[in-house]
Amino acid sequence: MIRVVLVDDQALWRAGIRHVIDAQPDLTVVGEAGDGRQALELLATTRADVVLMDVRMPALDGVAATRLLLERDGARAPRVIVLTTFDADEHVLDALRAGAAGFLLKDAEPEQLLHAIRAVAAGDAVVAPAPTRRLLERFAPALRPADPRLDDLTERERAVLLAVARGASNAEIGAELFLAEATVKTHVGRLLAKLDARDRVQLAIFAYESGLVRPGR
Repeated sequence: MIRVVLVDDQALWRAGIRHVIDAQPDLTVVGEAGDGRQALELLATTRADVVLMDVRMPALDGVAATRLLLERDGARAPRVIVLTTFDADEHVLDALRAGAAGFLLKDAEPEQLLHAIRAVAAGDAVVAPAPTRRLLERFAPALRPADPRLDDLTERERAVLLAVARGASNAEIGAELFLAEATVKTHVGRLLAKLDARDRVQLAIFAYESGLVRPGR
């Protein structure tokens, strides 16, 4: 059973999402909070696997709450999906840098939301949707000098990193580069280690911020 916590200042939205989640045989909502401060207090005593965290809230916003949660709980912290009504909100990028496992728009289809919860609970990251790429293209610096860590990557690792930045799955990368899916997984693992990245979302951010990917290309 995947345990989910809802963090949003709109009680009606929480009620609707709780109904969708609790209708699933493998998901359950174990708590709700109206702002980031309440969320931190709740998660100090409630075990959760995934947190759906609104970005814009009073008292303590979702970006600060995500950062504080991951700093406090480290590897024990639940996986965070940040939510926003804006697909070009620079605050979402701050949350992703802080360690969130991905983000979704609040008007996403229920199937998208449920897939995202299950994906991040399994250790994956929600990086594929087009809004994520638009966010990175808009707010990641376009003319920053190349990061020296790029020099430590092999040609194959760079190719895999580029594909990850586009939101490709391991299976899709394997088909594109003529690699076995297990080999792609090994390359992704090496990239995570070399770049000290938490997950695929942070790999995608690095690809843009390092200069490997230029917006519009």
